[in-house]
Amino acid sequence: MEKQQTCYMCSKAATSKEHVPPACLFPEQKDTKGLDFRKNLITVPSCDLHNSKKSNDDEFLMLSLSGLIKNNPVGTFHQITKGNRAVRRKNKDFIEKEILRNFKTTKIPDSSGKYRLVSIGNPNIQRLTNCLEHIAYGLFYHEFQKQFDGEVRMILEFIEYQDDNTQTLKKFLKRRFEVEKELNSGVKGDNPEVFQYEFHKPDKDGLIALRTIFYGAAEVYFSFKGKNSKQPFDLSFMLIEGGIPTIIGLGEEKYEFNKSITTKT
Repeated sequence: MEKQQTCYMCSKAATSKEHVPPACLFPEQKDTKGLDFRKNLITVPSCDLHNSKKSNDDEFLMLSLSGLIKNNPVGTFHQITKGNRAVRRKNKDFIEKEILRNFKTTKIPDSSGKYRLVSIGNPNIQRLTNCLEHIAYGLFYHEFQKQFDGEVRMILEFIEYQDDNTQTLKKFLKRRFEVEKELNSGVKGDNPEVFQYEFHKPDKDGLIALRTIFYGAAEVYFSFKGKNSKQPFDLSFMLIEGGIPTIIGLGEEKYEFNKSITTKT
């Protein structure tokens, strides 16, 4: 008798398969005139709560990511087709209440010199990170064939943080994935114009890093610290957390943290 699978997010019995990322992020052939952006989508076992009952969150994630200004043409196309259809089904205040705070529209020039109408505002970070955390757990399950038990942290590269250290950390993490290629498991994803990802091999303390890329531009960095992993010791990051001005070298580049702090005499 085949053993009952459990959900990728919790201990409940799996009742269906969940797409990771959600299928709605991938353009349908009815919009692309036959181009297939849904080849070999990743699925993981899921309970009802973490699949069918999160459809509103999936749509929120699709609208949040497909609408980013720096996306590739596939992301922009998805936003003006499926994204616009989704918005039209909602009430007029939907974007401001659900997607962007302090929402307003403006025009920006595109590569051809024409002007494009865009929406700007403050993203709903809490809901966005919750959606992305589900993707991280799903990818971990798909990669290692087991549920992750521990702490997940993330940095959203496409978000402008108010904290200077976090802004510097974004650049550091991006460069680290570029420089330390020997630690990467390889870029994966059969629909790279929409989504691709790569894991770092576990480090000496058992920590695992993950980079995901949506629509060729929106990058998110995750770290997985298992429940039984060692507490990592890194002097540089201890100094940073202690508020001490610190410079970390990576390749030929240097990254300054706490640089606005001056020592009093």
